[in-house]
Order: sequence, then structure tokens, then C-alpha cells
Amino acid sequence: MPKKKSDAPDAKEPSSAVTKGHSVKCRFCAQKNAVKSDYKNNDANCGRCKLPLSNEPHKKFVSLHKDEYIHPADAKALAALKAIPGVDSALKKLLAWTGESAIRVAFMASAVKVTPNQCPDLYAKLEIACTTLGVEMPDMFVQQNPLVNAFTGGVEKPIIVLHSALVERLNDEETLAVIAHEVGHIHAEHVLYLTAARLIEFVLNRSIAALLPGSEIIKLIVSLGIASALLAWARRAELSCDRAALLVTQDPHIIGRTMMKLAGGTFASKIDYDLFLEQGREFKKKYDESRLDRFWADVMNSGLSHPFPIWRVAEILEWVETGQYEELMNKK
Repeated sequence: MPKKKSDAPDAKEPSSAVTKGHSVKCRFCAQKNAVKSDYKNNDANCGRCKLPLSNEPHKKFVSLHKDEYIHPADAKALAALKAIPGVDSALKKLLAWTGESAIRVAFMASAVKVTPNQCPDLYAKLEIACTTLGVEMPDMFVQQNPLVNAFTGGVEKPIIVLHSALVERLNDEETLAVIAHEVGHIHAEHVLYLTAARLIEFVLNRSIAALLPGSEIIKLIVSLGIASALLAWARRAELSCDRAALLVTQDPHIIGRTMMKLAGGTFASKIDYDLFLEQGREFKKKYDESRLDRFWADVMNSGLSHPFPIWRVAEILEWVETGQYEELMNKK
């Protein structure tokens, strides 16, 4: 990702689109849209998915394997987690108590299910993410919640939940990035461990483990060190899914702007984007070079479900600037 937006090799400069009958086919969802005769790329949005119209190609991955984009920190943390004796059996016992049906019922009763007719633009974005990565369509819900967040849960049939504050805060491209990130969890086969991590996080933060069915399993998971290893992995798994989001949006700046809004909130409109990227590079440099900075960053992040937004943008910057993203995009 370049330092200056004006110098960005991946930035899409508006150019005259050659259209027949003044219509443009959306590169994301394939919807045919009527446009003005003087239309140029990115001058209008698709009527279905609401994403900018462009005659630029959009790559669909026919046989993408998770190992092609998994972040090294994710792979290392998962290997450490799986090295703990009895981890899989303990987590499956834990999830047997909650059950996938409990998760599904909870959101069917308290959130709005996204369908082709209910929030159709969100449904179209989900469809785009799934067809791009090669994932079967999961159910998706929008839940009233003031926290800007989203998550994926379940066991055999995962669901995606978007908080209402997130949908309200982000624009259409950034919302696609978040949905693609969540679909990335499904493609990367994170869902079983991720659901267990979120359940343990919920229980430990509220000191209600003793009141729940299966409390002995939770105590065992904590005593064996599984809980800390699982939560450490879950944070690093988010870095892989940021990469999956980039593979869907196919514009690093969409990921960058999304992280800027997560970091700056409603103040983001007053933030200089280029300086935000430089801050990401500076953070990454100090994290890699200073053992003390790395220690404090890890300690401070240990209580969060996701890595810091600055950390996340730094990792995406590195993936792009080292050529790994471009190599995967050019792969036949």
C-alpha cells in the first residue's frame, strides 16, 4: 500500500466506461445497471449491492486454500493450541452444552435475519463475499447493539452477526470488508474454535461459570491452559480474516479506511488517511524491533477480542507491500 493516495498503484482512477445501451454490469454482483451516457467508473453505485460501479475486473477464487492467506501468527498460535493434550475433546464437550441450536434461536429471537428481501443490499454483499472465496452461504443477522462489531459463531452451520452500529458507521465498501472478514472465518475453518473462544470469554468476563451447565468442563479448560491459548489464537486469527477481506474487496485502501474508522470512531472524518497508514508502519516497526514494545502491546491486547486497529492495518500494509497479496491475486 503506497504512502500517498495520489501515488497509489492500486487506486482506481475514474476512466470512461465503454457501455452498450448506457448500462453497466456490476463487477461484484453482476447486476445490470442503467447509467447516464457520460458515466465514468465509480460515478454511480449498483442498485442491488450498493457498491461503486466499475468496468474493472473482480477476481473470483475457484479453488482458494486457506493456507494461501493464513497469517503466520495465526498458524503458530493454532499449532500451540492443538499441542495441548485433550484440547479438541474438551472444546467439543463445552460446545455440546450450549449447542448450535441455542445460538441460532438466540439471534432468530433478538435480531433481524438478512434475506434477499430483508436488507437486500447486505444479502448481496454476503453473496459477493461467499462467491469470491468459495464458501456456502451462511445465515446473517443484524442485531441492535451500540458497539461497532461483528462476529461469526456456530458449529456445523455458522451464522454471522453484524451490530447495528457497525452498519450505520461504515459505508458500503467498508461493510463489504467486514462481511468478507466474517466469511473468512468460515473459509479458514475457524468457527469451531472461535465459537468456543467467544463463549469462554463471555463466561470469564462475567464470573458466571459456576452457574452454567458444563461448569466442570469450563474449569478444566481454564486449568489446562486451554482458555488462554484459545483466546490468544482467536486474536491472531483475525489477522488472517483481514487478508480474506482484502481478497474480496480487492482494494487495500478499503481495509485501511475501515480500520481508521474502527480506531477513530465518529472522529474519523477529521483524520488524515496517509498519516494513519504511517502510524501503522511505525507501530509495526517498533513491535518488531523492541522487545519491550512487543511485551506491552501483547499485554494490552490480551483482554480484547480483536487486535488493535493500528496493528491490523500494519499487518495488511506488510502483506501488500511485500508482494504476497499481488502474487495471490495473479495466481491462475
